[in-house]
Amino acid sequence: MQRRAAAIYVAFFIVLGAASYSVIATATAPTIGFENPDHRLSEGDQFSVDNRQYTVSAISAETSGGGGGHGGGGATVTRSGQLSWTNDSARYTQTWEHNASVTYQGETYQVMVEQADDPSSFRLVEEVNRTAILQEDQAVNDETVTLNGTEYVVRESNGSRTLTPASEYFPTPNSTQYQEGQTVQYEGNATTVADVAGSGATLAWNAPRTNTVEVGNEANVTLSGQQYFAYFPDNSTLVLESDYDVYQEQTEEIDTYHEHVNGLWGVSIVSFATAIMLLGMAYMPSRY
Repeated sequence: MQRRAAAIYVAFFIVLGAASYSVIATATAPTIGFENPDHRLSEGDQFSVDNRQYTVSAISAETSGGGGGHGGGGATVTRSGQLSWTNDSARYTQTWEHNASVTYQGETYQVMVEQADDPSSFRLVEEVNRTAILQEDQAVNDETVTLNGTEYVVRESNGSRTLTPASEYFPTPNSTQYQEGQTVQYEGNATTVADVAGSGATLAWNAPRTNTVEVGNEANVTLSGQQYFAYFPDNSTLVLESDYDVYQEQTEEIDTYHEHVNGLWGVSIVSFATAIMLLGMAYMPSRY
């Protein structure tokens, strides 16, 4: 009678465990998916946010862990992307320091700021290549000499030596003065002398500039003041969704699914373990 009762309980727990396991085996795990996102994009696609045009300049996926071979499970894929947009009138600045050499319109000049408490102008003084001039003139030495603080060019002819002051021999360098607020052409742009100080002159101009925005997977990104949730469903697609609740509802559904599965695994394990224990106890020898 005892074994018959045990057999009934064993059958009950086996059926209960099998039923729980069958539910686990046939259940389909929910996944993240956006049916109608604000933007579904691939690399190279363009889209607009508040009249600003963005381009998906890159989508990348990096795999780490797992070994990469047969049986090498546990690999993690990290996906990310990059968006770019162009500011057609970005502000650029460049400072020409006092006494520094700069290249302007293909020539080299020395920057000379006027000597004043509050300077408002500077000069570009042409830098004369004295070495090249001396080397081209076969009648003079390649190097100058300095006597009593004066620099001379040495000219030798028929054994005689003539000294010519360097200030008279070399051409007078060209010099141009520029005022604060003046507009000049620099590297193809209309450039303004924005500020002149004792340390140098600052130039400013407007020109296109490409800006980039890094996008992480399952992270927020702000574009033109609009916040989006970014998600990469695969290695070549970027989804941007402005309604974060859509994603949150799906993650909660996934969490609930895993909780239910874990509970069913618990029921199966406990049921099979109980059945085995009851079966073993039913066939234990009796002692009188």
